[in-house]
Amino acid sequence: MEIILLDHIDKVGDKHDVVKVKDGFGRNYLIPRGLAIVANKANMARLEGMKKQTAKKESAKVGTYQEYAAQLAAGALKIVAKAGESGRLFGSVTAQNLVDAIQEKFGIAVEKRLVIMPEEVKELGAYEATIKFHPEVMAPVKFEVVTGEEKEEGADDAE
Repeated sequence: MEIILLDHIDKVGDKHDVVKVKDGFGRNYLIPRGLAIVANKANMARLEGMKKQTAKKESAKVGTYQEYAAQLAAGALKIVAKAGESGRLFGSVTAQNLVDAIQEKFGIAVEKRLVIMPEEVKELGAYEATIKFHPEVMAPVKFEVVTGEEKEEGADDAE
């Protein structure tokens, strides 16, 4: 079955792509959830208009995303985590921890799925993640994983 995707779907395709999927996946999952429409003649004719409309909206968003990227590149984040004596974390730092820290420091709401984390963050130290706001706008985010005591010491230095 050929369908037109109305949103990006991992391992299937990007928004407005015409892709071939299995009938059951298209009929039972994608179409009822509003993620795709059948690629018939009428919908193929509407596809070009949908692309133009989306391009206008996206170009307006790109400017905002570039501002966010500049803010994130300018500052470094500190993420507090519990660690043992050797500096190994109890657990790990996840994309959600980074999203929460960005929201708290910069007031920028970022979706967790847009964050590309480095290798597993399981030790104290400095790391860099990437946030893919848009295919044209990717922002590097530097963050440091510290214990609670280190953050308190850093707060005294700032005063």
